[in-house]
Formats: sequence, C-alpha cells, structure tokens
Amino acid sequence: MKTLLRLTKLSWLHNLIARRRVPTLENPVSQACTEAQMREPIYSYWCDQIGETPNFHRKQWEFCYILQVLAKADMLVPGKCGLGFGVGSEPLAASFASRGVSVLGTDLEPESAYARGWVETEQHAESKRPLNQRGLCKAEAFDKLVEFRFMDMNEIDPDLNGQFDFCWSACAFEHLGSIANGLEFVVRSINCLKPGGVAVHTTEFNCSSNDVTLDNSPTVLFRKRDITDLARRLRAQGHLMSLNFNLGDNPLDEHVDVPPYSNHKHLKLLIEKFVSTSYGIVVKKREEA
Repeated sequence: MKTLLRLTKLSWLHNLIARRRVPTLENPVSQACTEAQMREPIYSYWCDQIGETPNFHRKQWEFCYILQVLAKADMLVPGKCGLGFGVGSEPLAASFASRGVSVLGTDLEPESAYARGWVETEQHAESKRPLNQRGLCKAEAFDKLVEFRFMDMNEIDPDLNGQFDFCWSACAFEHLGSIANGLEFVVRSINCLKPGGVAVHTTEFNCSSNDVTLDNSPTVLFRKRDITDLARRLRAQGHLMSLNFNLGDNPLDEHVDVPPYSNHKHLKLLIEKFVSTSYGIVVKKREEA
C-alpha cells in the first residue's frame, strides 16, 4: 500500500511539473534521466564507447548524458581541454583522451576522502591511473593528455580560472554539505571555462517535493526550484541554460527502487522518504565581446 501511494504521488507530481516536451538524449538540455533516453540509439553508442553494455541504470545514463552534451557542443575533438571534478574511477577522462582531448582530473585529497567513506566504496582516485582502468585510451596518449591533482570542490583552485573548454562532474556536487554549497560550486565551475565553454554536471533531483527536501547532510537533494534559481542566477550573468523537468511516463519512470538498490531498473530510487533521480545540468558560458 505504501509503495502504491508513493507511485501515485509520483504520478501526480509528473502531471504537475512535467509539462514540457519529452527530453531526448539526442538533443540534451538540462534534464532528468528517463527510460526513453535509454532506448535511443545514441545511448547504446555511448555505452559501447565506455566499454559497457546498455543497462537501465541512472549512473550509466549520467556518463552517456555528459558524453552526448559535450559531443553536441563539439568539445570531443583534438585540441580541446577539459576539467573533471570528483572524478573517482569513472571512465570519462580516458574516453575524452582517446579522442585527443587534454584532461585535468581532480578529486578530494585522500585523508578527507577516507573520512567521508569514498575510498571504501571505490568512488575516489588517488592518482590518474584508475581513470584508464578500462583501457579506453592507449597508454601513451593517456599519459600525455591526462593530468591529475587533489582539490576540494568547495575550494576550486584559482589558477584554473579561464583555462578550459569544458568541465564536468558526475553526481558529485550533492555531496558538498548543503544545497547552497552545491549551487555555488556550479556557479564557480563556470569561472574555469574559456568564453563560450560548456559546463555539464549531474546530480540528485528530488522528484517528491518542490518544498521539503534533504539539505545540510552528506547527500542533498536538489528541487526544481533550486535548479530554476540556479538558471536565473546564471542567465543574469549572461550564460545560457535551458531547462526541462519532464520525468518521463514509461514503466521504469514510475518504478521506484528501494534499498538494497538494484543494478537494473534503477532510474528512480528512494532516499530516506524522497524519490530521487539523476538530473543533468548544462551551461554554456557567455561569449565575451
């Protein structure tokens, strides 16, 4: 009964906030993970590019979303340079380098990472070596094109400002302590870009409420209003950010995974009392005159 009630509430929320067109992976904007995107041919293509079999899992969607955003922005070509935040052992840096892109991957310094439990769950990198553990990039090219440094996402190193064509993070900025810290990180990440550069980040999105949420905790859940406020703030600075809050209406969009979470059919999940999914944010930095 509780599960049925939760799904009924989720369907009601869909009708309330999912008034815009259905999001596609082929032409991504800032949008949520949905089943339909995972059935597009481009999804299978990007899964193959990172050495994975297509699966209905939101974490895989995050990688494919980031890759497609950057490909559509002509960022995955030789000579471009990218900055990764909280990279852990994800495959994106190696995939970028295999296309001739220079990459600086960053992650929290080891002592702080141990304290937050990232090391035990294998979500932390102590060097650039784990970034190519799938062998997506030839060793010689990887060593030449990929660099690594320790950095706290709450304190981005000032020497990185204006140095990159693009930057990215995959479900990292919801772990910065608060909603305010996470939103501030996105804003400050734009400073690292050259004019016309692209920032693409994924994070946790609260599907249950635009009011009550998780804040000031190890994992926070961003609401529609938080992302709308972020877009308003960035647009005021001259940056471009287009929003889509459609949560999908296919069967897996209505399914809510509960602990212990599954490795399949994992698009929406229960975090404490809230239904959450992955949401992608893409921002194009203003072109300077």
